[in-house]
Amino acid sequence: MSTKYEVGKIVNTHGIKGELKVFPSTDFIEERFAPGMPLIIEHQKQEVEVTVKSTRSVKNFLLVLFEGLEDINLVEKYKSDLLYVAKENMQELEEGAYYYHQIIGLEVIDLDKDEVLGKVTEIFPTGANDVWTIEKPGRKDVLLPFLNQIVKKIDLDQNKAWVEVPEGLIDED
Repeated sequence: MSTKYEVGKIVNTHGIKGELKVFPSTDFIEERFAPGMPLIIEHQKQEVEVTVKSTRSVKNFLLVLFEGLEDINLVEKYKSDLLYVAKENMQELEEGAYYYHQIIGLEVIDLDKDEVLGKVTEIFPTGANDVWTIEKPGRKDVLLPFLNQIVKKIDLDQNKAWVEVPEGLIDED
């Protein structure tokens, strides 16, 4: 099994022609679900290699059709399965850009107080910028916008991010 990263979850079928309703969990939706893109469905602990035939957006979901699976009877079994991209099919990013899987798990340090805020547990794309969920043990989670004026440094080798938290963003209960 090669290294792979989750890009979505199949939540249902759509119509009778094999389209699957997918909730994406990737930061590069257009690239990941482009026609011709190879993906992996993890079905009952088996990897099923598929190729995207077409994709269209509907609200917060994608309707994805895979080559050779253009029939509802061929895809019903994949409901609730996860979709992955193989590491070798991921693009190189420009400097200062990161994949979600590189950020999730980072220890976040408040530069002003020189103390650990917590760890990044989730990332939400909002359109304008991503928002990190920082889990603070024993305290309320912090939602931190991923902006240059807030996130000052990321060091993947040290598994840390240094931030300047704007006043009033964190409840000091």
